[in-house]
Amino acid sequence: MDENMSRLQALGETMTDHGTSIVFALVMLIFGLLIARWIHNTLSKKMKQFYPESKAAPVACNSLYIILVGLTIMGTAVEMGASPVNMVRLTAIIALVIIGIMVFLRPLLPTLPFKVGNYVKAGALLGKVEGITFLNTQMRTFDGKTFFVPNRQILNEIVINYHFTKTRRVKVDVMIRYDQDMIKAKQTLETIMIRDPRVKEKPSPVVYVMNLGDRGVHLGGRCWVANKDFWFTRCDLLEKTKLGFDIEGIKFAFPQLDLHIESNDPSIDEMEKSSLV
Repeated sequence: MDENMSRLQALGETMTDHGTSIVFALVMLIFGLLIARWIHNTLSKKMKQFYPESKAAPVACNSLYIILVGLTIMGTAVEMGASPVNMVRLTAIIALVIIGIMVFLRPLLPTLPFKVGNYVKAGALLGKVEGITFLNTQMRTFDGKTFFVPNRQILNEIVINYHFTKTRRVKVDVMIRYDQDMIKAKQTLETIMIRDPRVKEKPSPVVYVMNLGDRGVHLGGRCWVANKDFWFTRCDLLEKTKLGFDIEGIKFAFPQLDLHIESNDPSIDEMEKSSLV
């Protein structure tokens, strides 16, 4: 009992002598970390806006964040009575070690091949990446479902990142009947793609004869658009192709079956002849 009382008395004396410094140091630590985080987030957004393809920008932002955190911790320790010279040396050593690890070892560490906001296909999932943590990735599919996928599973899957390149190729595949004007159909499809303002001039749109099938001639239109315009452009080109072929009188091929009846019964033959008269 006496021992506990002596401890409480020593704690009370410590709080009386250094309470103000401790509280001020804690406030400094909290606000310093919040400000460092705010600067890091703001600077990261600006870097992504003006330098979206730069690989050095994230390293610079993270390095600045580490320095700010180190200065905050150093100031807090000095406020609580630590030696300023020793804290400066210790903080500088820790910051340099962390920055060195980030610069030299980061390329050797496994990283996810996408960022927040990218549309990707990972395994059987296709959707938008809405969040990334150390353990999992939050992905929202086009039907409104949210999946939390373990990162170790994604690293073992084939991942398609639709934002990795600036442009994508749109495919418009149709099949026309053999009795239709193939050259006219190719010119019509090519004109439809050229007239769309979202289609790139280079590489220029082109139409190929893809195959001579059982039911008709397979035509494949190919053109390039900006990545963000891919889905809407593809849907619009399909609609314009249907309307354009209808206007030009070009008939699409469709499944059909020719039925031939053969019989040795003379009565059936007589019935067929009488129906033709």
